[in-house]
Amino acid sequence: MKTLLIAEAGVNHNGAIALAKSLIDAAADAGADIVKFQTFSADRLVSISADKAEYQVEASDPTETQHAMLKRLELGESMHVDLIKHCKLRGIQFLSTAFDTESVDLLLALDQQLFKIPSGEITNLPYLRHIGRIGKPVIISTGMSNMNEIGAALSALEAAGTPRSLITVLHCTTNYPTAMPDVNLRAMLTIKDAFGVSVGYSDHTSGIEVSIAAVAMGATVIEKHFTTDRSLPGPDQKASLEPDELTEMVEAIRNIELALGDGEKKATVSESENMPVARKSIVASCAIKIGDKLTEANLTTKRPGFGISPMEWDRIIGTLATRDFAVGEVIER
Repeated sequence: MKTLLIAEAGVNHNGAIALAKSLIDAAADAGADIVKFQTFSADRLVSISADKAEYQVEASDPTETQHAMLKRLELGESMHVDLIKHCKLRGIQFLSTAFDTESVDLLLALDQQLFKIPSGEITNLPYLRHIGRIGKPVIISTGMSNMNEIGAALSALEAAGTPRSLITVLHCTTNYPTAMPDVNLRAMLTIKDAFGVSVGYSDHTSGIEVSIAAVAMGATVIEKHFTTDRSLPGPDQKASLEPDELTEMVEAIRNIELALGDGEKKATVSESENMPVARKSIVASCAIKIGDKLTEANLTTKRPGFGISPMEWDRIIGTLATRDFAVGEVIER
C-alpha cells in the first residue's frame, strides 16, 4: 500500500507568498503527495502575552511574543487561493491545518477535502466537534497526549459524525527536534491495536530514518517538516529537512513500500532462476551399476539442484539403479 507522504511546509514561508510557492515546488519535485501549510489567526490562537516554546525562543527573537511571531506568519484568504492554484499547477495536493473553527470554515469553503488536527487541539472539544460534523477524512496528531486523551478525541469526532474508518492517528512527539530516546515509535502500534484505526507518524526528528522505520512498521501516513534552507529565520526551520533530504526520504520510503511486498512467502521469479545453482540433488558418491541397490553408502547430495530433491532421500534409499551412474552424476528416477 502506498504511504501518504505529507511535506509539512508549516510556517516556513515566513509570510512570503514567493517563498511559499518555492516550498510547493520543492515538495512536488521531491515526489511528496501533499504539501501542508497552517491556517490560523494569531488573534484567535493566542493571547497577546503568551510565551513562546523554548525551541521557538531559540529560533527567533527572544523578546518577541508568540502572538507577534504568529502574526507575521499568517496566510490570508487570497494567499490560500494563490497557493492552491500553484499546487494544481505543480500536480501536488494542497492541505492546511486549521487551528480554530473559523479557519476550518475557510478551508472548507476553499473545497479542502481532508482535515488535519494538530497536536495542540486534541483536547479542544468544540474544535473537534466542529471538524467531526464535516464528515470528511481526518488526520489527527497526538503529540503531548496519552491514550485516554486520544480515545476521547476519537469519540468526540465519531459522535459528531466522522466514522473511525475515516480517521488516521499520527503518533508524534511535540519537540523540535525530537531526540531519539523520545520517539517511542512502538507507541504507533499501541494506538493502532487499542483503537482499531489507521496510523502514521508525524516526524520531528532531525533525520529521515525514523520516518522510514515507521513505514516499515505499518505507517500509512508520514508527515515531515521541510524548508528550502535551514538557515532561514523562523521557528521551525532548524528542525526541517532541506529539499535534497526530502527527496531522499521520499525515495527511501517508496523503496521500503516495494520491499514490504504482499506478505506471502514464496520464491520470486528472480529467485527461481537461482534454485538449480543454490540447491542440491541426490547424486552418486561412487560408480553405480544398473540394478545396484541405492544406499547411503553410494549416494550423497550435491549441487546442482535440477535432479531429485534430497527431501526424497528416504524414498530413493533401497530402490534399484535404472542405469549406470558415474561418480557425482545426478540420480534419475
